This record gives sequence, C-alpha cells and structure tokens, in this order.
Amino acid sequence: MFLLLANSALYHLGEGADAGGEPAPVDLAQAQFSIDLVRLLREKTEGHRSPDESRLLEGILYDLEMRFVRAARSR
Repeated sequence: MFLLLANSALYHLGEGADAGGEPAPVDLAQAQFSIDLVRLLREKTEGHRSPDESRLLEGILYDLEMRFVRAARSR
C-alpha cells in the first residue's frame, strides 16, 4: 500500500509518464494528498512494522517530502 501511494505521489509530482508515454502533469494538490495518506498509514501501522519496514517507510516519506518541496518551489 505504501509503495502504491508513493508511486501516485511521484506521478503527480511529474516524475512519471502517462499510458501514452507523455510526461505526467504536475498536480501538487494530488501529490500532497498521497503523501498525507502515507503519513496516516505510518501512524496507523506504528508498532506493527518490522524495523526494516519502518526504515523503508521513513526513507520513502522523506524522499517524497523533499521532492514535493522542490516541485512547489519550482512553480
């Protein structure tokens, strides 16, 4: 689930392509929504993840947040 939401956020940050191979349009509101869902799932799964899963999740969330900041600043 985390990876699905992360991929959605990346797509909306313009870091992907649509089915036709065209660059994805940037949609910061949708990207923020996906990132917020990752944060919510992090909270709801606290105590139920392995240490490796927690490290992976924290890394993904940090990366998404930094990419969001860069995308927002470049607009």
